[in-house]
Amino acid sequence: MTVKLSSTALGEIAHTAAVPAYDPIMLSPGILHFGVGNFHRAHQAVYLDDLFNKGHDHDWAIIGAGVMPSDTVMREKLASQDFLTTVVEQDNNRTAARVTAPMIDIIAPGDTETIIAALADPRIRIVSMTITEGGYFVDAAGVFNPGHPAIFNDGQNPDRPKTVFGLIVAGLKRRKAKGIPPFTIMSCDNIPGNGEVTENAVVGLATLSDPAFADWIAANVAFPNSMVDRITPATGQREIGFLRDTFGIEDSWPVFCEEFKQWVMEDKFPLGRPALEEVGVQFVADVAPYEHMKIRILNGGHAAIAYPAALLDIHFVHEAMENPLIRAFLEKLEKEEIIPIVPPVPDTDLNEYYDLIARRFANPKIGDTIPRLAQDGSNRQPKFILPSTADRLAQGKDIVGLSLVSALWCRYFEGTTDSGQPITFNDTSADRLQAAAKKARDKPDAFLVFDEIFGEVAKSELFRGRFSHALRTLWSEGTAKTLELYLQNTLVK
Repeated sequence: MTVKLSSTALGEIAHTAAVPAYDPIMLSPGILHFGVGNFHRAHQAVYLDDLFNKGHDHDWAIIGAGVMPSDTVMREKLASQDFLTTVVEQDNNRTAARVTAPMIDIIAPGDTETIIAALADPRIRIVSMTITEGGYFVDAAGVFNPGHPAIFNDGQNPDRPKTVFGLIVAGLKRRKAKGIPPFTIMSCDNIPGNGEVTENAVVGLATLSDPAFADWIAANVAFPNSMVDRITPATGQREIGFLRDTFGIEDSWPVFCEEFKQWVMEDKFPLGRPALEEVGVQFVADVAPYEHMKIRILNGGHAAIAYPAALLDIHFVHEAMENPLIRAFLEKLEKEEIIPIVPPVPDTDLNEYYDLIARRFANPKIGDTIPRLAQDGSNRQPKFILPSTADRLAQGKDIVGLSLVSALWCRYFEGTTDSGQPITFNDTSADRLQAAAKKARDKPDAFLVFDEIFGEVAKSELFRGRFSHALRTLWSEGTAKTLELYLQNTLVK
């Protein structure tokens, strides 16, 4: 027998899963969050649920807001179950389910006036976001691009914004007009210096229509940096069925994740914040060391294994880690080229951190997929891989492995695996990348023309040489043999 997730069914659900110790009806909003996807519901929402279960800070509930068409489906599904979410945490030796309830509403995409009105509500003291790396309108160097069509449109039409940042600017302007202090803006995305990047986007957009107001934002609004971490795959019928069959819960959009989670933040919240330190959040003076560690080692590691695994027709991440060539490739790349240039992190052994990451990648219960890791490479490569390449080049160090990662990405975008199976892309630049990748089979430099991706790295003769040789080897020898040559230290010209 199964039970449809709803607030009235929590008593019955409590027989198989943990349920909130608080009454969601008694919550009041303090946070408006853009991007109510799986990661947010497995991370920020879980921390708040933990805090609310302790009986604290019930005036910091979440109102979600959508800007993408897909957010409409999310809202409909979650509204049908009173905005509750079942979170299934899966460690190698443990699986547990819990129902979380810190979200009390989601505003539908396109309901611009309702979103702006919510942003102007004095109860909202934090605006947070998980809008993916590609949602910040920055180039390879992390510089805000005011010429992007979506940004230009919001600059020309500030009263009818369509982007997250346009909505935030409109909300801040309305608060200022009413004499309401500005909220704190908190990015929860995997971007180096995500607070600064967010500030540049908000201030940069405001400058297009009202430079004086942009100056006011820069002087009065807080943008704390943060580092977030939890492996959270996409939800499909596999996950929905597992929850139903194992825990007897019918949830339209459950979230599956690993047991591990981490959140490190700067403590810059002028209007206050929930006491998240009581549930494991680290508040530090400088997030950068933690951020570098996570983005370079974990996110860089994901980007490194995605493309050789895809080319070898591997679907799940844990299966990639079971492949001896891929696992050894990742370890050699991390320990020889990435970890040595990651700055020290307080009270952290970076090699032990890598061992933890490898264990997390190998977790067979998560069901994380290679297609998820491979998506949006045009935004992820410049943030997760190429900064390590650039740093090593600046220090006069070789980049055989990192160049191979870039070559694997190029080979992937040709469109077929080593066995000839077609590859389905999920990248806004897919057409341009595939056209360049096809040319690169005969002329490798053809893939390095994207300044917004490769930046200064593409100007390095060493990188161009290493990339070209790796790509030609991938085409002549195949992915497995190329990995073998790298592991044998013979993948050099």
